[in-house]
Amino acid sequence: MKKKIKIICTLGPSSFKKKELHLLNSKKVDIFRINLSHTKIEGLEEKIKYLKINNIKNICIDTEGAQIRTTKTKKKYFLKKNKYIDVYNANKISNNKKIFLYPSFNIKSAKINSEINIGFNGLKLKIYKKKRNYLSCKVINEGILDSNKGVHFSSAIKLAPLTEKDIEALKISIKMKINIFAISFVNRKSDISKVKKIVGSKSKIISKIETKNALKNLTEISNDSNAILIDRGDLSRYIPIEKIPLAQEYILKKSKNKIPVYVATNLLETMIKENEPTRAESHDIFSTLKQGASGLVLAAETAIGRNPSGTVNFLKKCINTFSKYKSNKLKY
Repeated sequence: MKKKIKIICTLGPSSFKKKELHLLNSKKVDIFRINLSHTKIEGLEEKIKYLKINNIKNICIDTEGAQIRTTKTKKKYFLKKNKYIDVYNANKISNNKKIFLYPSFNIKSAKINSEINIGFNGLKLKIYKKKRNYLSCKVINEGILDSNKGVHFSSAIKLAPLTEKDIEALKISIKMKINIFAISFVNRKSDISKVKKIVGSKSKIISKIETKNALKNLTEISNDSNAILIDRGDLSRYIPIEKIPLAQEYILKKSKNKIPVYVATNLLETMIKENEPTRAESHDIFSTLKQGASGLVLAAETAIGRNPSGTVNFLKKCINTFSKYKSNKLKY
């Protein structure tokens, strides 16, 4: 029997609207993803209740995981090249003089002359001095500093697989009878074991492949997961962007017929603001399905995009075209 290609939609301000939720549900979206990186723990229980009242069933909680992020900023700051700035590990408001990072980690383990990448718009710092409780840095690539942006150190930083917020969220979710969990920045099998201790062995675990360690330990991670998800965005912090297609092909080949593999990041990025996708996006989706992807993940497209249900419509057209191609029924 031919397996259905799944559509995973990320929920956000655009898709939490009642009308949009009902439209997405009517289009038979397979999984509705709540991203904890953009969800306050105080409102999680209410959000789950709201979704259930609106007949949304397949809810997935996606953890923050082992990733460093910037704290809240009062506004966006443009940091110019050669600007000096201090970096701390504390939960305080960041500004254009001090950048604060969370969750807790050993900031002294960062090496002098190593680099810190912030967000995806090119902002890069270089560490030139280590102080008692902060790092003195210099901007080597200018860019925007904003709230809640992913931060990547070029030197190895040890992080716990779950943040305190993740642990609390998993406990709330189990109480609310959620049974699908996407685990961010899985590095090894033991990371999954820690999640299973909280959510139980009957929960469905989607392990996200976002680091070099995850690629190295892909077999053991896959064997202990119900599905894996290739997050091409965060993976591009560890692998050059021009090699991401090779990494995707490697993961899909290695996992083919063994475990479902979902693919995320920039599938229909243009449709966040526009009504139509690009030809390159259409080709990317077709190629990804041809490589054997079991599902496709919409992130910002449905979380903050202008037309979440319209984006899903186009994705369904792509899947339908591919299905006809596979069964030799395609007509131009």
